Amino acid sequence: MSDPPDRPTMRGAVAGSLLVGTIVLCAVVGFGVGAAVGLAVPLGIGGVFVGVIAGIAVVVQRFGDL
Repeated sequence: MSDPPDRPTMRGAVAGSLLVGTIVLCAVVGFGVGAAVGLAVPLGIGGVFVGVIAGIAVVVQRFGDL
């Protein structure tokens, strides 16, 4: 029998889900703030870009050895 793996095998899927979740969260927050001030679409799109940067930072911090 082989030894069990040291790390869980679904780490890549979890990292991808974390990235997508962060992007969606930032886009929703940007859209919500934008709706309050009358600039929903531009701030929603800005939230997507902020979400990409924040998502990468979160994934690197959480899964630095991936």
